[in-house]
Amino acid sequence: MRRQRDRDLSETKHHKTGIYHIMVRGINRHGYCIMGNHVHLLLREGQEPLSLTMQRICSSFVFWYNLKYDRVRHLFQERYKSEVVENEGYLITVLRYIHQNPVKAGIASSAEQYRWSSYHEYIGKQNIIDAEAIFELFATEKERAKKEFEKYMSQKNEDVCLDYEERHRLSDEEVKKMIEKQYGIKSGFFHNMERQEMNIILKNLKATKGVTIRQLARITGASKYMVEKA
Repeated sequence: MRRQRDRDLSETKHHKTGIYHIMVRGINRHGYCIMGNHVHLLLREGQEPLSLTMQRICSSFVFWYNLKYDRVRHLFQERYKSEVVENEGYLITVLRYIHQNPVKAGIASSAEQYRWSSYHEYIGKQNIIDAEAIFELFATEKERAKKEFEKYMSQKNEDVCLDYEERHRLSDEEVKKMIEKQYGIKSGFFHNMERQEMNIILKNLKATKGVTIRQLARITGASKYMVEKA
């Protein structure tokens, strides 16, 4: 299926579904997920053009954020990116991709565990999403639709949707939490470990997207050479 990526606000075109998967990178309903340095949105375009909607959302957030933290600098690194959601099958795939983004980043064990996404609104009280349009794709009866939705959202998958060509680098805190969650150990733990066990863990961590060798050396206390050789 062809996916269109719009890199400039002025180049966003209207498509028959009017539904877009959007990503904004930093330091009008359907779904969302706020990550450490970027946000995923699943929006349906109304009478207002998508470019104007995104301009309002980004401007309002920057104004609020700068006021709250007493800053004046830019907040977003670049203009938003978007792809057209052309059919119902891809619609629920994108929504699952958005909700599982924190899981694949290693900062949550499940979509339900992550606080800053629309997943909780689908299974609980709805405030800013259009849940009915999604539930109708799973079943006509609401409670059954919810159960099917939860089952689908939790399925392991290899979904590939709009993302940055370069996966964002995880922060040190995100990597520390991932290590503690996956291995039950805190950072700086290598001084008390057997070399073979240490190498296995380092090798697994190096294979994780968004984690760098220099970062692992800094967090674990191992030398850069040791991390490279693992």
